[in-house]
Amino acid sequence: MGVKRPRLTRAMTLSTAAFVGTCSLVGGLGVFPATAAAPTTLPVTSDAVPVSQAAAHSATVNVGGLEAGTTYDQFIVTYKDSARTATKQSRVQSLAPAAREAGVGMKELRSTATGAHIVKADAQMTAKEAQQFMVDAAGSGTISSIEPDVRMTIAAPTPNDSRYGEQWDFTGSAGMRTPAAWNYSTGSGAVVAVLDTGITNHSDLNANILPGYDFVSDSTAARDGNGRDANPADQGDWFNAGECGSGQSSSSSWHGTHVAGTIAAVTGNGKGVAGVAPNAQVVPVRVLAKCGGMLSDIADAIVWASGGSVPGVPSNPNPADAINMSLGGGGACGTTYQNAINSAVSRGTSVVVAAGNEQQNAANSRPANCSNVITVAASNKSGGMSWYSNYGSLVDVTAPGGDTSTAGGGILSTLNSGRTTPGAEAYAEYQGTSMATPHVAGVVALMRAQNPGMSPRTVESSLKAGTRALPGGCSMGCGAGLVDAGKVLANLGG
Repeated sequence: MGVKRPRLTRAMTLSTAAFVGTCSLVGGLGVFPATAAAPTTLPVTSDAVPVSQAAAHSATVNVGGLEAGTTYDQFIVTYKDSARTATKQSRVQSLAPAAREAGVGMKELRSTATGAHIVKADAQMTAKEAQQFMVDAAGSGTISSIEPDVRMTIAAPTPNDSRYGEQWDFTGSAGMRTPAAWNYSTGSGAVVAVLDTGITNHSDLNANILPGYDFVSDSTAARDGNGRDANPADQGDWFNAGECGSGQSSSSSWHGTHVAGTIAAVTGNGKGVAGVAPNAQVVPVRVLAKCGGMLSDIADAIVWASGGSVPGVPSNPNPADAINMSLGGGGACGTTYQNAINSAVSRGTSVVVAAGNEQQNAANSRPANCSNVITVAASNKSGGMSWYSNYGSLVDVTAPGGDTSTAGGGILSTLNSGRTTPGAEAYAEYQGTSMATPHVAGVVALMRAQNPGMSPRTVESSLKAGTRALPGGCSMGCGAGLVDAGKVLANLGG
């Protein structure tokens, strides 16, 4: 690879007649007539042929394929008839002033079936430098068009899942723009541990489920008669009126199954829903049962899920890249929670937690108020913060959590139809920061599949850098903004 020679620049006003595409250096194949008249100002070199001359030669410069953060060294040049029949040396020589100004050497590789020629620089150019090289080359008078020879990738197909059209949280104007992320990663090889009520049998989920564990030590609450064991099956968290400190009864929530489906429902199978990270795998870790779960059990589960050692429990063969905790309670974080979280983060596991649903400052809810976690608030289909969501300075990012008071406004995912004990598989809309959290954990899985070496700190900063403002606005503390999965993955490159 050659070393770029320094270039001298000055600013001058250019006609865009020879300048085609988008000057913002973002993707898109914009090609416009070479007779556009609006002037613009760009840096050009002291020896460059004035672009007004290039315009007179009717040269087309397509910069639409350039992207900031990407480098370029190869270009497709269509010469005018007079130059096309000249020698290779003469053609390359006609580009020499532009190449010299860019600080590179240039050679011609081959011709194409369409009559164009491929030229290659001996050093990489930034998008801005490549743009200027092409504008300068357009002034040579020998070419009719030039564009970067960009690399194309497989375009992720639109999922054929029968209810994918109902997943506004992926594709709607207030969604996470998840399909754009699938052009970079689908989560293959990434593992997310879901610390929740366990898992139920579901054909739209089973293929992405790894062996998990049941950390519920109270056998009565667990309803399996044996406390902790290697079976994370959700036995139901239903209770009668007068139990669990409630005057009303409650059916089983199958909460863990819903959360797992948002992260990694099987996608492209012609049924049900799609997952944020459709090729990631989920380790179900049962920590919640009748009346909830104990802090000591949850802390042990955090350590185990991240690959740490727990007395009396076999090691986890699939340490998680991310832990999803769609659970919470009141009070300060406390030593037990914080030590377990720190332990997981030290092993490279990101801990993604719900901000809480109490319409209050997340500082009053744990584990949202713990350090070293990614705290997630919830947004609705209109792009504003969901009415129930906690908020404040401890919120890191926001993701779709839904609002079931609006038709089609909840988060659709996998579920079970049983009122108490497991029944047939089903789908349902839920709302909550519990639903927002797995959206973010799924994006973390996409990120870790793309770049396995990312640290939890880098994961968090990259998530924040890949947000956009909530379409519906937020004045209460929504963190860096609404996670934009496509933007997050595009920023990582690849």
